Amino acid sequence: MARTMSAAERSAPRTAPGLRERKKIKTRRAIRQAAYRLFVEQGYDATPVDRIAEAADVSPSTVFRYFPTKEDIVLTDEYDALIAAAIRERPLDESPVAALRRVLLDLLGQFTAAERKELLTRLTLVRGIPALRARLGEGLATTSATLGEAMAERSGRSPDDFEVRVTVGAILGALQEAIFHCLDHRRVEDMEATLDQALDLLSCGLPL
Repeated sequence: MARTMSAAERSAPRTAPGLRERKKIKTRRAIRQAAYRLFVEQGYDATPVDRIAEAADVSPSTVFRYFPTKEDIVLTDEYDALIAAAIRERPLDESPVAALRRVLLDLLGQFTAAERKELLTRLTLVRGIPALRARLGEGLATTSATLGEAMAERSGRSPDDFEVRVTVGAILGALQEAIFHCLDHRRVEDMEATLDQALDLLSCGLPL
């Protein structure tokens, strides 16, 4: 049976990665999948890194080479760069919110069932585990910087421009609240529609 390409693979540049990079991707994916499975079965706090390493058939030092902390297994991914690259390809007459809206919905629409399940597991862990929520701000800062650069290029401004930073911050805040709203109200099947609604509110100038 042919393997379904992941959203990350479909959105990646056409140049095929070399053998070394493919091995890194495979190892990173194996560690994540093992960790998520154990987190669901045993609980996040009850799952040590050495158990994750054993399940992924790697050494604990290998886990730490790819993910410096256990929190990083959940909080890091490859989507920031993909989203930023896709934003740069959107028509320049689109507003920043409209461009990101289209990019996010297109990306989510490409997810396989397995990717959707993995994403839901990650989001549920982040919402429910205090240690992950405490580290979430660091990940959002990295995401903000990456998206800010893409948004700044579209507008011919500096990534440190006040309006660029406020715009990106507002977008990320809206997306986070939309995700948490779906998780808190057990409406994960409405995730895409809720994200769309949140960005629509920003596009309308927050009419509350």
